[in-house]
Amino acid sequence: MKADTTILLLPDAGPLITLAYADALDVLFRPGWSVQIVDMVLHEVTRNQTPTSQAIAAWVKANKLHVLPTKTLKHFQRVQATGVATPRKSNLGELAIQEAMNDFALIDPPPTGVFLFEDHRIARTSFLLPDNCRKVSTRAFLLFLEQKGWLESAAEVERKAILNGRNFSQLRFPPS
Repeated sequence: MKADTTILLLPDAGPLITLAYADALDVLFRPGWSVQIVDMVLHEVTRNQTPTSQAIAAWVKANKLHVLPTKTLKHFQRVQATGVATPRKSNLGELAIQEAMNDFALIDPPPTGVFLFEDHRIARTSFLLPDNCRKVSTRAFLLFLEQKGWLESAAEVERKAILNGRNFSQLRFPPS
């Protein structure tokens, strides 16, 4: 498989929800990277009616985001369809992102994958990623955008999300 050396941004559910609360999903495009979404993450953020589910689904559709298919979602749907067992729901988005990023390592040359997350467990665990992939918290990403001059105020995006009802993570990753 051949691809241009590029940067692919894969947001987890948490950052999508936070940015939707802040009406700021488009900040994901500010660095000029390719924004893609993993099928399981899209399923997680749209399967139930929430304050952000319709906004995220509409944003994905309007921006024609590439949805990366994973075995994780297929397995979840297969187990759910049998009705015999309740499918595991926790951490499946992260597992699907890890699956997608492992697939990146097989592309020649491999793209750089940026996993955007908002979960304390991911920062603290040894979330295994290939050498060509990085994990970045929502807060660190917003600060990066601000430092580059691509966002006026990271704090304002956080404030807007909180004012609109988001219990935004206090995670600082990497730690200050």
